[in-house]
Amino acid sequence: METLADTGTALAVTALGTDGAAATGADAALGVIDAGTRIDDFDLLTLLGRGAFARVFLARQRSMQRLVAVKISHNHGNEPQTLAHLDHDHIVRVFDQRLIEDDRLKLVYMQYVPGGTVLGVLRQVHKTPPELRSGQLLLDAIDAELADRGAIRPSDSRIRSDIARMSWPEAIAWLGRRLADALDYAARRGVLHRDIKPANVLLTAEGSPKLADFNISFDEHVRDAHPLRYFGGSLAYMSPEQLAAAHPDRLASAADLDTRSDLYALGVMLWELLTGRRPFETTDADLDPGTDGLPEAIDRQLEIRSRPIERRFLADLPADCPAALRRVLLSCLAPDPADRPERGRELAAQFELCLDERARNLVDPPKNSWQYRLAPWTLLITTIAGLVGNFGAVMYNKNHNGRLVEPALTAQQHASLEKLGLFFDWPFYPLLFALLLYLCRRAIWIPRGLRHGKRYDAETLARARTDTLTVGDRAALVGFTGWVLAGISFVTGLLVVGDLPATMLLHLLMTLVVCGAISVSYPFFLTTYWYVHCQYPTLLRHGRGDLTAEDAQRLQALGKRATVYLGIAAAVPMIAVLTGVSFLNPGQLPLIVGSMRWLCIFAVAAFVIAYWLFRKLEDDLRALQRVVATGV
Repeated sequence: METLADTGTALAVTALGTDGAAATGADAALGVIDAGTRIDDFDLLTLLGRGAFARVFLARQRSMQRLVAVKISHNHGNEPQTLAHLDHDHIVRVFDQRLIEDDRLKLVYMQYVPGGTVLGVLRQVHKTPPELRSGQLLLDAIDAELADRGAIRPSDSRIRSDIARMSWPEAIAWLGRRLADALDYAARRGVLHRDIKPANVLLTAEGSPKLADFNISFDEHVRDAHPLRYFGGSLAYMSPEQLAAAHPDRLASAADLDTRSDLYALGVMLWELLTGRRPFETTDADLDPGTDGLPEAIDRQLEIRSRPIERRFLADLPADCPAALRRVLLSCLAPDPADRPERGRELAAQFELCLDERARNLVDPPKNSWQYRLAPWTLLITTIAGLVGNFGAVMYNKNHNGRLVEPALTAQQHASLEKLGLFFDWPFYPLLFALLLYLCRRAIWIPRGLRHGKRYDAETLARARTDTLTVGDRAALVGFTGWVLAGISFVTGLLVVGDLPATMLLHLLMTLVVCGAISVSYPFFLTTYWYVHCQYPTLLRHGRGDLTAEDAQRLQALGKRATVYLGIAAAVPMIAVLTGVSFLNPGQLPLIVGSMRWLCIFAVAAFVIAYWLFRKLEDDLRALQRVVATGV
């Protein structure tokens, strides 16, 4: 193993009096370092990567007898000291640094990650037809890199098995979840990356990503005409605000950037991984414009990235891409930073949602789903749910009570009773329906407004979420109240026009309570399932970041109430039988046998449907609780 002194090349360069000349000397010193050289405590084994201002080697650290990655670069900034404080599963661990060659070069040694970079995965994407891409592609790219370096392919593990089963969009979301979490960890410690790109994301043998090469050191006083010399970053992945900061003629600066700039770059990289190309047009001249052409190249990219993503790039998304992932990536790529996720943990939670099939299909239903197609018809569905639930009660009341009352009334008394009923029914039921619509107004109209592009403040969205989870209760309360009032008016009418015995009147009143129980249980499940499955997720999709622990508690409370309503639905046949024969003499029982039989058949069938909706509702509530827990 040769030392630097053995190479016969003097790396020390005489100071020439200007920063630009010093940089040229550092370039010359860096240019002669290659694999097979020993520097300080490190034997450089093989070149892992190179850039304009740095080289990275796999090296053996003699004193510790371990493999490390060694980055040798120009000596400026305090990057290693800052990064040494970052200890995260998805950030490459920096151990220490050394200064070499009269302090012109900096040697930073760090954790060695053997699985290559995302750039290798991207090459594999380009070689694989879209329909054949899956999580296995990620593992194949890693295994190919391990084979090239003579490393042993790891045995199967739970992580690798999980990745292999993923679709390609799910694998992208899996990577994004971890990288967004790493960016959030760094941002909370005052560190931005500023150079997210495929070559700066390393992969472990298990497939886990690790961020490397944080470009946190920059000096605006470096005397060099090329801003990227001191600012860093890659034009192909820069956010609009970072492009403006890199422009030599604009007032923006690196101090204007925050973590949303890194999230934009992450979105570009993940989009490229998902589709095989970036979400906007870039040419070789844009990516490597040279010093003279840099302002024009940045201006072109600023113009392109100030517009929404064009349809031709949206068409690149694979057919199996969940709507949730499409929305999340487009939010990262919003030209205005205010429209992007504010923090990395918020974005990480959204990527986590993309990995939960039931939850993501609730919040972002596929366009071919019935949930998506029927969403505009919520008012009609609410009306039908109420009518269907009460139809059985109306039929039971007509057949059961009608058979008992008609023989006991004269034709004149029956006509008077019908007139009295019309007097109460026509204004009464429309008023109840109007009351129900008023109580449910936020649950109906605010999700509709959101789907049409309207915006609401956080308080309005919070009230709409609360109302949406109580629509079923309100429908049940209005229906039960209607039957109680109808029972009172019916019995009062009988007292006015006829002279039925008190036992008959009491029996009729109790059977109307049964009708009220029917109107409580069945409409509850029909309306609640619809609003939980279709309306509430719309509110979550547009109200992310405003969710609280109270939202989770309301979802849990609804689950408990649903159990009570299911008990009521199960008890309807038993209550109907007990009340149906009460206070009747033996001669009257044959009159109500048919109605009791049909009620029991209807109640059993309705309970089966209610139970099926109850189980579906349970699954939805659990999925929505996971969404709320992530803060999406």
